[in-house]
Amino acid sequence: MPNTIIIGSGSYLPNRVIGRDFFLDSEFYTEDGVKIDKPAEETIAKFVEITEIENRRFIDDDLSNSKIGYEAAKIAIEDAKIDAEELDYIIYASNFGEVTVHGYADFMPTMAARVKNKLGIKNRKCVTYDMLFGCPGWVEAMILADNLIKANAAKTILVIGAETLSRVTDPHDRNRMIFADGAGAVVVKATDDENVGIIAHNTICDNGIELDYLANGPSINKESDQTRLFVRMQGRKIYEYALKNVPAAIKETIEDAGLSIEDINKILIHQANAKMDYAMIERLHKLYDVKDYDHAISPMTIQMFGNSSVATIPTMYDLIIKGKMEGQSFKDKGNIVMTSVGAGMNINAIVYRFP
Repeated sequence: MPNTIIIGSGSYLPNRVIGRDFFLDSEFYTEDGVKIDKPAEETIAKFVEITEIENRRFIDDDLSNSKIGYEAAKIAIEDAKIDAEELDYIIYASNFGEVTVHGYADFMPTMAARVKNKLGIKNRKCVTYDMLFGCPGWVEAMILADNLIKANAAKTILVIGAETLSRVTDPHDRNRMIFADGAGAVVVKATDDENVGIIAHNTICDNGIELDYLANGPSINKESDQTRLFVRMQGRKIYEYALKNVPAAIKETIEDAGLSIEDINKILIHQANAKMDYAMIERLHKLYDVKDYDHAISPMTIQMFGNSSVATIPTMYDLIIKGKMEGQSFKDKGNIVMTSVGAGMNINAIVYRFP
């Protein structure tokens, strides 16, 4: 049975840096629709203290999800040193598709098809899939790619995660300051080398009472247009759910790989917010009775780039492997975990071993 290895990566970070001053003129409301009387500056300062998100990236009006996804994909293909015509599949993870400047989602044609078109691929047997799976979409797309390769249904696959969340956030919701835009992509390929690449993965879908923890909804300002839908999330419930379930899912995946926490060199966790990510990594180590650990095991980009959903992990991977994150690198033949949690609620994790 073939294994799945990453042979190239790319990312696109918008040039437009959005700092805290961008939100100073905002009128924020509670989830119950009550206007917050505090100065916006005070609300923003508290937000930064909790999430550590000082800056995030937004795309310009002349860009789109598929355009930034294409840019990341083009770099990944060049990095992989392959001809794009070799691709058997393009799998594109996003939550809102080609969002217009007016905030309307558009999935026809698919995002993967749009990128295939932009890349100029003529191969009619290069299949284009979109992956809708919340923030864990890119990790799940990697799992799908691995399944296709192990089933001998494909040899070379382009996996993209891109989002333009700046266009789907409620201007009156404090949570809008979490979200950002960005794109990341990798090319994966089948290899006959044993025990390398994706050596274990798990996916969990809790779609009961958790279904609406992250969903679309009208503005929390009841006096504004209630027909347009925005990202809405129940932050406390998501935090409690993630802390209870994500560390256990990661541990299960590490054990499925026949490893322990001491064998893991890096954990690329979805950049949701700093407080939640720190807590999940700490809880994971507690499951192994480890109290003291090197916090560099879990790199963080959210302070600089915000939460770009499906793009956070592939972007981080690309920055680290290309030496663009100070103090971070991957170990030759080392093991890393890639893991995410998000709308659904869905959780997934991969253990990846470098060749």
